[in-house]
Amino acid sequence: MKTKIYMLILFITNCIFAQEIEPIEADRPDQTETPAIVPEGMFQMESGFTFQKNDAFSRTNSLPSTLWKYGINKNMELRLITEFVYENINDEKHSGLNPILIGCKIKISDEKGIIPRTSFIGHIALPKFASSRYKADYVAPEFRFTMQHTLTENLSLGYNLGAEWNGFSPEPTFIYTLTSGYMISEKIGFYAEIFGFAPQNETAYHNIDGGFTYLINNNFMVDLSSGFGITTNAPKHYFALGFSFRI
Repeated sequence: MKTKIYMLILFITNCIFAQEIEPIEADRPDQTETPAIVPEGMFQMESGFTFQKNDAFSRTNSLPSTLWKYGINKNMELRLITEFVYENINDEKHSGLNPILIGCKIKISDEKGIIPRTSFIGHIALPKFASSRYKADYVAPEFRFTMQHTLTENLSLGYNLGAEWNGFSPEPTFIYTLTSGYMISEKIGFYAEIFGFAPQNETAYHNIDGGFTYLINNNFMVDLSSGFGITTNAPKHYFALGFSFRI
């Protein structure tokens, strides 16, 4: 009897806590990572499926890509990224696990006047923790600073700057993103975004995308997005759907 009463109290406490905390903020579906930190002691998973046409001869699908997060305290979260890919290149099919990434997100500042809400994200790709076809030669770091401004009650502006390495070359690829998010209602959000990648010794390529999010409750959200390349060397187009939840 005491056990049942304890479980009932625990359930009610969790329900009250879930109602008090802010709605979930996820790094998907756009390319712009949020500066938000997962609440202390909470686990968050963000997973999605992406179907991308690179050019006339190749396609790359993520089935799925998943970001696992845990809030250490109000200023830091731990992160783990896993991605299973399926490729079709000139009618040759390949699939496997990309190198696993481990890292963290660290809060730098709250929003104050012209100073944006800012966090730093850093990951390291472990080259041997992957399927044989996708193993890299070296440990590959990546990082970005993620910033966000609140423009109105329903409108925000976010942007990222950073760089990543592919595990085969010492040359970095620089990253930028710029997105605007608008809350159509308490549950439905919309975003439009431009983002790009600039390899050190190659021509940069740029993309546009947009999508919707739907907040089922404060701890569970689903999303739908699509985008296309605006330069000839960018992927032609992609479509993605996914979900995020925390406990």
